[in-house]
Amino acid sequence: MKDSKIVKGYLPGSIGRVAELHGEYYSRHWGFGAFFEAKVAAGLAEFINRYDEKRDGFWTVSVDGRIEGSIAVDGIDAAGKGAHLRWFIIAENFQQNGMGTKLFDAAIGYCRSRDYRRVYLWTFEGLTIAGGLYRKYGFELVEQHPGDSWGTRVNEQRFELRLG
Repeated sequence: MKDSKIVKGYLPGSIGRVAELHGEYYSRHWGFGAFFEAKVAAGLAEFINRYDEKRDGFWTVSVDGRIEGSIAVDGIDAAGKGAHLRWFIIAENFQQNGMGTKLFDAAIGYCRSRDYRRVYLWTFEGLTIAGGLYRKYGFELVEQHPGDSWGTRVNEQRFELRLG
């Protein structure tokens, strides 16, 4: 990688590119379709429209000027349910090169700097590499059940990290 860096905040094209990364990966490996990609795009667009740097965080991996990964901290209900870790993805050709760890460092560091007591994320069973990263950071599986909120029937999982 000639020029790779973590960029904080919105970049032009990031909503579309993050939705594209999710759509391509989850279609190829899990058979997810248009419902899922549209859900990612709509949710991310809504988040970016109400983004507040005092409570929210958004980071992308930029490789030679192209977005190849992302993560977000949605802090709108941090005092209630906790900060919501969302839209974590790394393009397949850049997985396992440390970029996921750098994104997690940025997101969890941000949560600590805001004194968030709890961080949670939703995922589903079978994402072995991502699950290993979640556990590495101390996330624990606190809930799981069959569901189709992703547009495909999977075993949905909620992981939580207590910070204080």
